[in-house]
Amino acid sequence: MEIDRQRIQDDLRGIVRGDVLCDPLSTMLYASDASIYEIQPVGVVRPRSTADVVALVQYAGEQDLSIQPRGSGSGVAGESIGPGLVVDFSRYMRRMQIDPTDSTVNVQAGLTLAELNRNLAPLGRWFGPDPATRSITTMGGVLATNASGSHYLRSGSARDNIESLRIVTVDGQWLDVSKHHPNDPGTPGRLARGLIEIKNQYQGCLEQLEQAPPARGGYRFDGIVDDQGRVDLAKFLVGTQGTLAVVVDATVRTEAIPTHRGVLMLFFHRLESAARCAVRSLQYGPVACDLMGRRLLGIARETERQFESVLPRETGAMLLLELQGESLDELNDRLQIVASELSRGNDAAFQTTSATDQVTRDRLWALCRRVTPRLSRLKGPGLPIPFTEDIAVPAERLPETLIAIQKTLRDHECTATIFAHAGHGHLHVRPFIDLSSQSERNKLREVAEQVAEVVWKHGGQVSVEHAAGLSRSALLPKQFGDFWPAMGQIKRLFDPHHRLNPGKLFGAVLQKPDENLRPIGESIEVTSDTRTLIPAAERIVQAARLQNVAVPELPVLQQWSPGAMIDNAVNSCNGCARCRTTAQSERQCPVFRMTRHEEATPRAKANLLRGVLSGNVDVGSLTGEHAKSVADLCFNCHQCRVECPATVDIPKIVGELKAQYVATNGQSLSERLNCRLDTIAAVGSQLPWLSNVLIHNGLARWLAEKLFGLTAARPLPAIAPGSFMRYSARRRWTKPSAGDGPKVLYFVDHYANFHDPDIGRALAEILQQNGIAIYVPTSQSGSGMARITAGDVKGARRIARRNVRMLSDAIRSGYQVVATEPSAVLCLKHEYPSLLDDEDAYLVARNSFEACDFLRALDQHDQLDRDLQSVDLEFAYHQPCHLRVLDPDPASIHLMKLIPGLNVEHIEGGCSGMAGTWGLQRKNYRNSLRIGWPMISAMRSSGVHRACTECSACKMQIEHGTEIPTIHPLKLLAYAYGRLPKVGEELGLASVS
Repeated sequence: MEIDRQRIQDDLRGIVRGDVLCDPLSTMLYASDASIYEIQPVGVVRPRSTADVVALVQYAGEQDLSIQPRGSGSGVAGESIGPGLVVDFSRYMRRMQIDPTDSTVNVQAGLTLAELNRNLAPLGRWFGPDPATRSITTMGGVLATNASGSHYLRSGSARDNIESLRIVTVDGQWLDVSKHHPNDPGTPGRLARGLIEIKNQYQGCLEQLEQAPPARGGYRFDGIVDDQGRVDLAKFLVGTQGTLAVVVDATVRTEAIPTHRGVLMLFFHRLESAARCAVRSLQYGPVACDLMGRRLLGIARETERQFESVLPRETGAMLLLELQGESLDELNDRLQIVASELSRGNDAAFQTTSATDQVTRDRLWALCRRVTPRLSRLKGPGLPIPFTEDIAVPAERLPETLIAIQKTLRDHECTATIFAHAGHGHLHVRPFIDLSSQSERNKLREVAEQVAEVVWKHGGQVSVEHAAGLSRSALLPKQFGDFWPAMGQIKRLFDPHHRLNPGKLFGAVLQKPDENLRPIGESIEVTSDTRTLIPAAERIVQAARLQNVAVPELPVLQQWSPGAMIDNAVNSCNGCARCRTTAQSERQCPVFRMTRHEEATPRAKANLLRGVLSGNVDVGSLTGEHAKSVADLCFNCHQCRVECPATVDIPKIVGELKAQYVATNGQSLSERLNCRLDTIAAVGSQLPWLSNVLIHNGLARWLAEKLFGLTAARPLPAIAPGSFMRYSARRRWTKPSAGDGPKVLYFVDHYANFHDPDIGRALAEILQQNGIAIYVPTSQSGSGMARITAGDVKGARRIARRNVRMLSDAIRSGYQVVATEPSAVLCLKHEYPSLLDDEDAYLVARNSFEACDFLRALDQHDQLDRDLQSVDLEFAYHQPCHLRVLDPDPASIHLMKLIPGLNVEHIEGGCSGMAGTWGLQRKNYRNSLRIGWPMISAMRSSGVHRACTECSACKMQIEHGTEIPTIHPLKLLAYAYGRLPKVGEELGLASVS
């Protein structure tokens, strides 16, 4: 660590109770946000309290360091990055206080808007402004950018809902600010006097600015002085983007959740027609009015199957209106009137659809809310870049403004996606730019300037609710014209030394839109064995020559194909922060939900590896303990890969990070043990009675914990009297089938082989019931998932190569591969191609199936025997993470619903927290239970006394946390066929005949 960084870190750790991180690896994780920019800070501070913020600001003043406040880092303009000290409020400062008798709530800067509204919901209230990123954006960010969102027509923006603020000034004062008279004593009175003087001096400019759209940015004076001459400092500070004070917490006004809400979706052939109808619709009082262009709709159809049936192919634009009402009948009448009126005339909608029920309404809203994040799923050199978006024009001028902007983009040979909160003229335009091409980068500044000219010509403004940041601040001197000097006076009044988020919104030197871009297309040399995969960029080569050192080189240990090279995988993460969500409908990222550390986020792993590839982080750091600690915050559940808007393969990135460490340092004894549990179980199965005595013996467990790190607190599954492979040999299933009918190769996992052979027997009985031959080759090995998760790529590749060779030969002989353990199927379908990257691995991936999914496919083709006996029981079902990756629609529920009398309740409580062998380790035991607690609580509160799941690790966690006996769904199906009577005995049922 550089000496100055070390000194700053040591100083701050002496005065701040929160986290202080100044090493290059940690600061690299905060060098970017959801924008296209990257600036590595000198340090990161995660304060625990207001006292920490006060001490930090005072220290920064003494050392002349700038401060960049930050929440989730979801900003698209680069507003939360900079070279000074980044202050991350999202880790600790997330408390809130609700007064049930009042309509206000006090909330700290680091709490997300979605969490605030979840806590308000039982009171029938919410915070009205709803920016698209509300599930991840913090209240500090909402207030800093004056966020509004789709429902501006109903709730206004954040400044319309502020009561008071607690701030820390640039000189370290902690103040409560609301409405203050200029004659008040102290700093609040001084600030009020200063603002009144500036307001009086620039009255003419302010009157002109107030002609701009109501949703706008900058330092705003409208509505801050009341009839008594008091200045609303809280309202003034909202939207100032952290440039005047550091917001610690706020008291905001809430509103009642509407009784009834209805959504009307209208489809048009032309964008201009939709825009004109949006203006017409305002007379009917919508509370939201969003517009989407053709390209966004096409992307929605391609990336979300549920929208294919909703969106007509000929649609050129779509308009979504929301109306509210106290009566459902009245609301339906209004929806029908609006649909009828907007389906007439030259700009008529050619098709409409409406909904008032919550499920359908939420599905229609999802189209608007989810399609913009999905833009990053597009493949190809050019992606829609958010450097010109965040535009506001008077709503009535939106149609002509859209036409003019499209013409400007065509002149620059650019296409773009268009989304608008059309009811209040707020427009988001994202041109397609290839940031890896210098000629394309050169377009950024000119396109930004000329689009801004169009906006100004039509009476609008740029930088409305997504901050000016690094993208748009350089445009503001021209936008504000004669008022620009007043902004300088305001900055000097609050922050005379320009320490708070300098160069944003106002500054003597403002970055141009094409500066400090992420180093896309510039990499150190990347090699694999003796082959160069990516040559070093010229900039890096020249820098190495000047320093007289070797060109940095990263020898990768996994297979990276030309179509999915390591730099492409890393750069496809745009930092949108979606992986920080805590929404109950999603699962990513289980570890982040528990720790709330930025290091735990999936994007942190991409940022770390991008820092290495760009040369900003030393390659050697990947073999250090710090990089390992970041990589170990991923236990390979793959939920981020599925739920990431860009489908970034974070698990593979983590696999590379872990492999780099293991290749140099090896594995600890505990890690080696966890990677070889199948071998240990094989040895134990020779004397199962002795093994089970040791498994349940307290002293033996205590020794295992001390010597091998295997927690003594978690019960371990007993070793079965005989393995499934031995049973298969007796049944002659270990020999290939001689018949020509359908046949299956059963890929046996460690748990079904040594701990619960009845799972394999259940599958075999079901297949035989349906006339399908089973083959269980003795040459197969365990899947190796534990080795992959631990970073033992060499050992995992050896296992994969042996299994792929055996399985591919069988597939060519007409077999389909079926496994009962979800992690084993995920290995075959996803992990093995990453390890081997050969045709046989892809052949195995295409022909491997999870057992329930395989049986559901048979049923869908009317090839599954439905002659099932009644089983009058109720089960709570948990879907394992690895199975959710393979298919979000659980096949086992489909199968269990075929059984007469069987009732299945799908419990969605998130990840179980077990994560294979991860939860067996003493160091992870408590965290495993914390992660799995929502699922455990949901199981307990369900009132169901039996559970089922496909995953053996999830079964262990359910039984440990709830004491509810848990069974594999295949056993129930086999029992319903009358083929596995012992299952009935376990369930307390009579035999089915």
